[in-house]
Amino acid sequence: MNENITAITNRIIERSKKQRTDYLTKIDNAKSSKVHRSALSCGNLAHGFAACGKEDKSILKQLNHSDVAIVSAYNDMLSAHQPYETYPEIIKQAVRDTGGVAQFAGGVPAMCDGVTQGQPGMDLSLMSRDVIAMSSAVALSHNMFDGTLMLGICDKIVPGLLIAAMTFGHLPTVFVPAGPMPSGLPNKEKARVRQQYAKGEVGEDKLLEAESASYHSAGTCTFFGTANSNQLVVEVMGLHLPGASFVAPNTELREELTKAAARQVTRLTQQSGNFVPVGKMINEKSIVNAIVALLATGGSTNLTMHIIAFARAAGIIINWDDFADLSDAVPLITRIYPNGFADINQFQEAGGMALLFRELIDAGLLHEDVDTICGQGLERYTQVPTLQDGKLVWIDGPTVSGDAEVIANPGVPFKADGGLKLLKGNLGRSVLKTSSLRDGQEVIQAPAVVFEDQHELDAAFQSGSLDKDFVAVVRFQGPKARGMPECHKLTPPLGVLQDKGFNVALVTDGRMSGASGKVPAAIHLVPEALDGGLIAKVQTGDMILVDGLTGELTLMVDEEELNNRPLAKFAAQHEHQGMGREMFGFMRNNLSGAELGACSLFSEDNV
Repeated sequence: MNENITAITNRIIERSKKQRTDYLTKIDNAKSSKVHRSALSCGNLAHGFAACGKEDKSILKQLNHSDVAIVSAYNDMLSAHQPYETYPEIIKQAVRDTGGVAQFAGGVPAMCDGVTQGQPGMDLSLMSRDVIAMSSAVALSHNMFDGTLMLGICDKIVPGLLIAAMTFGHLPTVFVPAGPMPSGLPNKEKARVRQQYAKGEVGEDKLLEAESASYHSAGTCTFFGTANSNQLVVEVMGLHLPGASFVAPNTELREELTKAAARQVTRLTQQSGNFVPVGKMINEKSIVNAIVALLATGGSTNLTMHIIAFARAAGIIINWDDFADLSDAVPLITRIYPNGFADINQFQEAGGMALLFRELIDAGLLHEDVDTICGQGLERYTQVPTLQDGKLVWIDGPTVSGDAEVIANPGVPFKADGGLKLLKGNLGRSVLKTSSLRDGQEVIQAPAVVFEDQHELDAAFQSGSLDKDFVAVVRFQGPKARGMPECHKLTPPLGVLQDKGFNVALVTDGRMSGASGKVPAAIHLVPEALDGGLIAKVQTGDMILVDGLTGELTLMVDEEELNNRPLAKFAAQHEHQGMGREMFGFMRNNLSGAELGACSLFSEDNV
């Protein structure tokens, strides 16, 4: 095992000792030696199975067979979640075949950042994660259930479901994916058309044609953004069946994996004799494995907040120092857009998760002494699912990459580190994704141009006033100011300016999309402007250093002058109205800083 990863893991264990002990005590107190519904009164139980069929009622009355909760993020607007429409009946029959019952416990909201990018609704995106966690808690609060199947894929949905799973850590939990859409217009070509549109070279008709050719069917978007990063992280933590993450929807193999996931959760319940509560299964080593895999693949920066949030729900305390130090110890071994030109289907064809597991294990980068839904250790996850005579079996996965331009050997990586840098300086703390940067773009020192809205930057770009070297400072985008919307709308204009030869960078207390990375972006800045962060004192013309090599983030203004400058006032309270945003004031006001997960559900001392 890599010594640096071991040392980082040990410090996380030590740091988390009190919170983790309290958490384990909490879930021990919540478990039951019998089926959980045995604690219900006759009236409670009658309500709980009133709508069930005769066979399921008979099983639930006996109080000796498991009742499995289905919690689903299905809706048919999200392409990734549309396949979930048929899953409940498939799952119910699979669980019934084991002698148990599955009930649809609750649906959770699922919004698509692709639809809301640059729109008012994006201000609700990050907060929707906490809503999803709370919605899942409502679904599980009836105490009817002995295990849980979580159906979700995309950006805030899986993290929200994970927070809920850890909160109900006394229950065994299996996550059930649905798979990516077929490859469409290559991501590089889509990005090129977006930049053409930003420059006025093509109209909306061509842009819509390109976008529609890229996002074109049911399934997850194929770039390596937050959705696919979620799937990778969940499988590495052992919450998916081996190889389940990236099997295409609406295929026989996908359906058999769904049935197998349903059967598997029944093998983990108290009644099975092989009790595996998810809160004990997931520990500090599982979380470190998740971060290692994220870094080795150049995954989404959104997970630098989400992993912190769901780890904290399990009493495990991590921070950006852990991410940065793990990044120094982990080589980048995949090239998936935006880190390269391949999409997630090409990653799957090159060897996929089975090969990734094998490479990381052989390099001593993953803790193998962890529990998964398939038992102890990670060896099962080097196998791939397949159908033989219509039956689901697992066979040994590939031992070498099918495409060395997509998956490399850790001994000869694409980059010596994981491509994530913690920036520190008088401006605060921030994360910078370096894995997608072009050579020579790691260090930018230039005058600031200050914006208080991403749309202001686009207007300045259209006017031609940004044809120069500069650092765009986009502030009042943090959790408490606006709910921390993604600022992905900034990517095309800044990319165009970069292609023109200008040295440009971004500093913001907001987020960028999981598909971003070409432009140096110091994101998730803490403290945010609304909390009195120094970003609120930056003025246009101030020199700023963004150094992705040394990790420095500095406003190069005399300290005495800064002390005499007033903080800029947040002048966009009107942005708290419309598209439902007025309903979320209580949550926005209670969001923690980005390094604490930008979460409203628990304080630093409360898990």
